[in-house]
Amino acid sequence: MIASLLPLVVAIPLLGAAVTLALGRRTRLQVIVSTLSLVLVTVLSLALMFDVDTNGTAVVHIGGWDAPWGIVLVADRLSAIMLLISSLMLLGVLIFSIGQGIVDQNDEETPVSIFHPTYLVLAAGVFDAFVAGDLFNLYVAFEMLLSASYVLLTLGGTGARIRAGVTYIVVSLVSSIIFLAAIALIYGATGTVTIALISERIRDLPMDIQMILCVALLMAFCIKAAVFPLSFWLPDSYPTAPAPVTAVFAGLLTKVGVYAIIRTDNVLFVDVPLRVPLMIVAFFTLLIGILGALAQADIKRLLSFTLVSHIGYMIFGIAIGGVHALSATIYYIVHHIAVQTTLFLAAGLVERVGGSTSISRLGGVLKASPMVAVLFFIGAMNLGGIPPFSGFLGKLALFQAGLEQADWLIYVLVAAGAATSLLTLYALVRVWNMGFWRSRNEVRGYSSPLLASLSESPDDSGSVMTKSISKLMLGATTGLVAVTVALTLLAGPLFGYTDRAADNLSDPGNYVSAVFGGGER
Repeated sequence: MIASLLPLVVAIPLLGAAVTLALGRRTRLQVIVSTLSLVLVTVLSLALMFDVDTNGTAVVHIGGWDAPWGIVLVADRLSAIMLLISSLMLLGVLIFSIGQGIVDQNDEETPVSIFHPTYLVLAAGVFDAFVAGDLFNLYVAFEMLLSASYVLLTLGGTGARIRAGVTYIVVSLVSSIIFLAAIALIYGATGTVTIALISERIRDLPMDIQMILCVALLMAFCIKAAVFPLSFWLPDSYPTAPAPVTAVFAGLLTKVGVYAIIRTDNVLFVDVPLRVPLMIVAFFTLLIGILGALAQADIKRLLSFTLVSHIGYMIFGIAIGGVHALSATIYYIVHHIAVQTTLFLAAGLVERVGGSTSISRLGGVLKASPMVAVLFFIGAMNLGGIPPFSGFLGKLALFQAGLEQADWLIYVLVAAGAATSLLTLYALVRVWNMGFWRSRNEVRGYSSPLLASLSESPDDSGSVMTKSISKLMLGATTGLVAVTVALTLLAGPLFGYTDRAADNLSDPGNYVSAVFGGGER
């Protein structure tokens, strides 16, 4: 019964987008429709997660057309947990944005009437990507969320946002062209775009053809996931948007790319030997990202670079392969979605309380708002991997899975991962010391060689302007911080779930049999 409702995770937000668009500037009704839509998807995702874990992979053939002739939606354990954490984050950020709109009614950053329908289209694209059973539907899902993200990124129409939007659009279009070309090549080689059928037919092709097709697909997904060296666009694009938009982008959009990489590596191109290249890419993503973060004075740019860096942990887990590594990777993805989203919302609160996100001008946040300070501190310690938070548990599980294999390259990556974790903690502690512990009086006239060497945001005007915070903004951030803490408290059951999800992923035959009959139990 629950499995048959799978199309609703996409249909509900799309219907909500249509209704909110028709409501125009009737903001209160838009808020009700948007919130109700995401609440329904969250509840459905939770029910679906339990159903899939108990009864096996859910498959729905749209319109009664069996695969590969019709559109097929597939939700296994990986899809289900991604749907749940994404809907929770989207709901929390929506509540934050509603609170921001209440206190910023005349501000240029206030979400205008187009915000709600665009936000729901973005949500529908994210959800569709997680359940798409064919590559073309996955392409459509990417285009849905990317089209919506163009609008959200340029809300307010400021010069900085337009410039960031142009970069984001150009990079995204290049990624989409590569993705579409890869789909065309795969269709030409296999005669289908259905993922399950590609998985069976691709093995009959010569290895060099498989390699070309796999690299083409991975290149598109690596751009979307911001994997080095294809991550140059992210730090300049995300920080300019309003806090709610930045939080969603940082928390979710790159993870959709990582999810697609997992499907590519574990279902489509199982036999292609890309283990070593992926490890090398993971190594440079880890280190280049965190070195970029250390050079930043702006908190949002710093977090954007740490976002790039921590994608490296996920690529590392994918490259290792095996049940334990995949399980740790899935847990770490869920952790990072929640923590990164929360930290960007907390950074938005810090900006309003302190009047800036540059640590060269920020001070006294702990005294001005202890609650905001606590919220940022919990997120920072979690991202830095301090025990017993989920960041520590996820990294530890990844390292343990790697060390099970006697490989010098894995040892190098584990060392790089540990160094990245320590440097992440150092960067965030520096933010805490400068922005929270230091009083406002100490900021005036204070200079140091360290601050002088840090890079400010190119769009930073140098002004300091505080704004009020609504209870709704504070409550939404607190709720999402509670989700990150729950990932620690429920780590045992969650790792049990991710173990089962990884075991399912380890054999592509499970996915194929679920789509074409028999299912996985």
